[in-house]
Amino acid sequence: MRRIRPIGLMAAGHACVDVYQGAVPALVPFLVAERGLGYVAVSGITLAATLLSSVVQPVFGVLTDRRPLTWLIPVSMTTAGLGIALIGVGDAYWLAWLAAALSGLGVAAYHPEAARMARAVSGGSHVGMSWFSVGGNVGFALAPALVTPIVAAGGLRWTPVLIVPALAGAVITRLAVRSAEFVATSNSHSGRDDWPSFLRLSVIMVCRSIVFVGLGTFIALYAAQRVGGGATTGGIALFILFAASAFGTLLGGRFATRFGRIRTLRASYAIAVPAIAALVFVPGPAFFGFLALTAIAMAIAFSLHVTLGQDFLPTRVGTAGGMTLGLAVSIGGIGTPILATLAEHTSLQTALTTLIALPLACALLGYLLREPVSGSAAG
Repeated sequence: MRRIRPIGLMAAGHACVDVYQGAVPALVPFLVAERGLGYVAVSGITLAATLLSSVVQPVFGVLTDRRPLTWLIPVSMTTAGLGIALIGVGDAYWLAWLAAALSGLGVAAYHPEAARMARAVSGGSHVGMSWFSVGGNVGFALAPALVTPIVAAGGLRWTPVLIVPALAGAVITRLAVRSAEFVATSNSHSGRDDWPSFLRLSVIMVCRSIVFVGLGTFIALYAAQRVGGGATTGGIALFILFAASAFGTLLGGRFATRFGRIRTLRASYAIAVPAIAALVFVPGPAFFGFLALTAIAMAIAFSLHVTLGQDFLPTRVGTAGGMTLGLAVSIGGIGTPILATLAEHTSLQTALTTLIALPLACALLGYLLREPVSGSAAG
């Protein structure tokens, strides 16, 4: 029982910081409507939030492997919130771009150290890490529910209100850090790093990230096209995407305990292939059902990436955790300008169709992975 409280607090803190990853796509319809931005321009905002995070996150991972940086967790969370709070201040595009980049920097600084501590306090448990990971999914899911009514009521000039979750999360996280510091610092990790397997896993994570960020960026606009209802329908679609992802992450921990991580990973991505195809092509309200199925299938392996990555790199759990929890999510933003360019020259449906190939690649690459010899706890 002593593990539950720290991992629960850290999951709550993870939710607070990942609200700001989900806030960027939630702001996209308002940036389009209020500032007249096109697909490429709004994808640039997403890229700003993700590119800096992708570049610097491995650096933070290396630093946390050298020495604990627990103070960085609440500071990084506040930075992530400050960036989103400033995104609606002023009308200049470059100011919004820089604000999104600042938020991405905060997100990058948070994940490696948080993942290291979460592994320590959960004992490497699949289920424990799935609860920590699902905190991030919950944050994504809450983002449109938080952002949409606030910005719909007051416009983009109300984005400073969005710093509140960061401030609350910093307090929660500080409590988690105090509870977990002794356990985290008293855990040592030994073993042999398996870089070839980790690099294969990284390719899988990049493919997943492109799908997730691509859907997160454009699904609100696509839902309005397919179902109607404008920004409200888009907010509903984002909530379904992120909430179903949270449910899928919890399922992943349970399935891994029963069937093994690698088998679960392969099966989940195989299911995602027809789910995305149906999402793109089936018309009407069924769109929301296939969106939920897609989100669940793509999320089942998410927490398994974390424990697999840390078991492939047992002496570098900060680096592994940063890449699997943060970099694997943020790096997908690099693909959004390509999707946006394709959408502007053809259609959004055509652009989203290209995503079908990526979970298929993930499923096939899964056959190149084997369960680590010294795996995490199964419970």
